Amino acid sequence: MTMALRRPLRIAAAILALCAGLAPPPASAAGDLLVAPTRVVLDGARGTEVILNNIGTKPATYRISLELRRMKEDGQLEDIAPESADAREAAALQMVTYAPRRVTLAPNQPQSIRIGIRAPEGLADGEYRVHMLFRAIPDALPAAETDPAKGGFSIALTPIYGVTIPVIVRQGSLQATAALADPKLVAVGAGKALAFTLTRAGDRSVYGAIRVLKPGQAEPVFAARGVAVYAEIGQRTVTLPVSETVAANMLGPVTIQYVEENDSGGRLLAEVKGVLR
Repeated sequence: MTMALRRPLRIAAAILALCAGLAPPPASAAGDLLVAPTRVVLDGARGTEVILNNIGTKPATYRISLELRRMKEDGQLEDIAPESADAREAAALQMVTYAPRRVTLAPNQPQSIRIGIRAPEGLADGEYRVHMLFRAIPDALPAAETDPAKGGFSIALTPIYGVTIPVIVRQGSLQATAALADPKLVAVGAGKALAFTLTRAGDRSVYGAIRVLKPGQAEPVFAARGVAVYAEIGQRTVTLPVSETVAANMLGPVTIQYVEENDSGGRLLAEVKGVLR
């Protein structure tokens, strides 16, 4: 099969998965923009593609850019200005390439964004990460209008939305391990949450799904995907909101597992047993 045929088939397969709710690839949405996959890992010279789809009813224009973000120990990501980047972050910004950088999509029109690596000579082994931002560009609006009769003016506010995904470059043979500790149910506002400490050791990030198992039940009573500990921190506190019904089902003895996503091998990364009260 020629490359000219492969790309449309890849796009069609990805869009069918998005529309049918299939996995892989997982997708992230904001406003009328759907993006898949939600995470990119490059561990060789070969690049990949991200698929955008406008699921709205009107044409829309999106700008694509790269940002730096660092994870804090509560799991939140803080924006880092390029002038404040450390050596690894600066190298990531320089080596990740992508095109196009701006697209206009008709309703239900897919578009692939090509992502590649231009690694410098002598790049040190390790993990390098940037975050790719897909941001909607709002239509031009008329200037604020003054109403002399009312002695003031009116302003139209237009929300600007976007989707961000991590793009990770791995150089060399990298390893990581993980551990879970101190699981408990906590009050968060008017609801409940499952909280625990997730630690990481090694020279790369870890990423996977949390599963809560009860004795005698084959299926998890709770599961959450996309839990990461990035390479800049050694541990984080994870807090996952749960409904009152799910919280009640988790009471008593449980086994909490941290499992790699299926597209990364599906292996068990960490496990802890405890009693939730």
